[in-house]
Formats: sequence, C-alpha cells, structure tokens
Amino acid sequence: MNARTAWFDRLTMSGFDRLTMSGFDGLTMSAHPEPFDSPLTLSRSKGERLAQDRPFDSPLTLSRSKGERLAQDRLVEGCARRVVCVPLLVAFIAASASCGGTNLFRQYEYEEEVYLSLDGTATVYVNSSLAALNALRGTSFDAGPNARVDTAAVRRYYSSAGTRVTRVSPFRRNNRRYVHVQLDVDDIRKLGEAAPFAWSVYRFQRDGNVFVYRQSIDGAAARDVGHVGWNGREPVAFRLHLPSKIRDHNTRAVEGRGNILTWEQPLSERLRGVPLMLEARMDPQSILYRTLWLFGVTFLAVASAFGAIIWWVMRRGDEMSVT
Repeated sequence: MNARTAWFDRLTMSGFDRLTMSGFDGLTMSAHPEPFDSPLTLSRSKGERLAQDRPFDSPLTLSRSKGERLAQDRLVEGCARRVVCVPLLVAFIAASASCGGTNLFRQYEYEEEVYLSLDGTATVYVNSSLAALNALRGTSFDAGPNARVDTAAVRRYYSSAGTRVTRVSPFRRNNRRYVHVQLDVDDIRKLGEAAPFAWSVYRFQRDGNVFVYRQSIDGAAARDVGHVGWNGREPVAFRLHLPSKIRDHNTRAVEGRGNILTWEQPLSERLRGVPLMLEARMDPQSILYRTLWLFGVTFLAVASAFGAIIWWVMRRGDEMSVT
C-alpha cells in the first residue's frame, strides 16, 4: 500500500515541483549568504564605502560649516525673492504712472483738495502738519512730536456758517503730527469767508457754454514755528477734482482720468506769500450725467433690438402656420 502511494505521488508531481525540490534547493544552498560587492567596492575601506553612500556634496560645500551653508541658502532665497518682486514693483509703478499717478510717493506738508460740483457745492479735504497750519494760517496748535492732537480744537477751527466738518483724523509722519480734515461746503464761492481758507478768493460761474473756476491764493501768516524738521524742499499742493470734462486749465499736472488738476508750490514760497492762481474751464454737463445718459441709450437700443427679434420670430411662426 505504501509503495503504491509513493508511486502515485511521483506520478502526479509536476515538473515545476520536481525542479523546486531538486534544482532550487541546490541553487539556494550554493548562493552566497552575504551581500554582493564588486571588486572595486571590496578594495575600499569601510569608511570610504560609507562616504560613498552619503548624498553628494561639492568640495566647496563640504569645506564650509553648517552656519555658512545656511547663510548661503538664505542668500539664494533672498535673491530669488528679489528676482520675483522687482519686476512686480516696476510693473506697479509703470501702471500707476500710466494712470496719472505722478504723486504716488510724494508727501505734502500742506494739501487742499476740492471736489467740486456744478451746482457750487463741494467737499474739501485738508491734509496738513500742525506745524504747517501754525506757520501758514497762524494757528497755535501744539505741534510737538509727542503731543496729543486736540481734534476738538481742529474741528472748531474749521467749522463755520458755510462749512460742516465731517471728519478729523490725526496721524504721524516724519516725526511730525498731521491732521486730515473733511468738510462739506454749501457754496464754494463763499469758502474764503471761513478763517482756514481766508487766503483764497474763489470764483465759480458759467461763461457761455463752459463753467469757469478761479482761485487766487495770496499771503500766508508766516508765523515762526521754530525748528520742526523742515529741509526747505517740502511741497504744498492744491488739488481740484472737477465733475465734467476739462476744456482748459493753467497747470501741467493732470492726474487720474483727466479731470483732476494739481498746482504745487514749495513751502518756502507759500510762507513768503508768493501768489498762486488756479484756473480751469469745464463742460456744463457732468461726467456722471453723461455716463448715465449713454447707459440709458444703450439699454434702450438693446431692448429695442431684442423686441424686434422676438417680433420677427413670432411673425415668421404665424406665416409658417398659415402655409
């Protein structure tokens, strides 16, 4: 019985099984139990082989300390950031210049901005250092670099019968105290009656088919404020935002969309009372009104075209149903 069983097992055994039992056992026994090394590797010492297994570093890098290599990596990263940031900065400056932003980084010691409407009302913004206000307008605000700005006193100074102060915001720049004042004006022609703007005479009237704006600025208080950090190159600006297309003006500084005019004067000249004349002529129709009118006409044209298409489609359908 045992002989028959052994004969049956040998008969049913596959060739692969026989190879496994005979050939593979021999191969396994004859294989080298240790990892294979080439003659070049075996000829080297253990330290040399470990050095070969480490990541490759150039001789210059290996000769430097860890701190020097970290500093080199930071330098490379900084250069990469500059390569990316410099073109972006150049593009931003170019875009600002193309949009008329000539005063992107210019800082004014005193600045008046008038947003004029065709009905004579206006919104006026004043940005000034307290030292400039004291010197130009004769006020007595505490202009010390560590002094707290008395916003209530500033509000009282700019308030009058024809003006309403809506905002007073203090800020600091160049170790000097500044204020930002926003006020609404009922009639630009009477703005000179208020003490802060008494150095100007305002005229605004219609002349034929244009509106004419004139502002003449004369003497300043020229009050001695001592040493406040001025270097003699501080500029003063008067900026005019007009509501309609400008036909003529007497300044070279045109900003924004073409309806912003700027007149500049050195602070030293303004302190001496050198006269400054602002003049501009504009259309009697505001840009906003013209834009709304064009939008309305465009909307009506599109609606008419759409209605005509619907009428044509319905008429075409009726004709096809009749036939």
